Amino acid sequence: MFTSRIYTRSTFILTCSLVLTACTGARPHNLGIVNATLAPCPETPNCVSSDSLDESHYVPAFKLEASSEQVWTEIKLYLNSQSNMEIVRERNDYLYVESTSTLMRFVDDFELHLREQHGIIAVRSASRYGQSDFGVNKDRVDALYLYLSEKGLVSEAIR
Repeated sequence: MFTSRIYTRSTFILTCSLVLTACTGARPHNLGIVNATLAPCPETPNCVSSDSLDESHYVPAFKLEASSEQVWTEIKLYLNSQSNMEIVRERNDYLYVESTSTLMRFVDDFELHLREQHGIIAVRSASRYGQSDFGVNKDRVDALYLYLSEKGLVSEAIR
């Protein structure tokens, strides 16, 4: 009986670990800047992007109201202060961040592209897993925008 309990408990823990690992999903291959834009959103409603031509996926880019260096530094400070976000790739004009949900450990991909010549930061946030994101990707972009706009660093870019 004791051995059976250990086996059952071990099986349960292994199964839970595999399920949670599966929720992270593989890192998409289409991330980054291609032809001066971020990747298009898939047809599923779990992605938002300032580069989207589709209204259902569109969010405004951030218009710079301060120096790009100041805004970029503040963005990194904000992202590093978020316990569920990790900057994975960083260039002088691009940030790739993985955001992990607290409960189910789902990983979302959040990208920011500084387009200094246009005075904007393009944004894209997408879920790796599932069809719906319950609005978390838009909320993520909105939270960063609110943080920066309250400091007078950005405003909403005109499409």
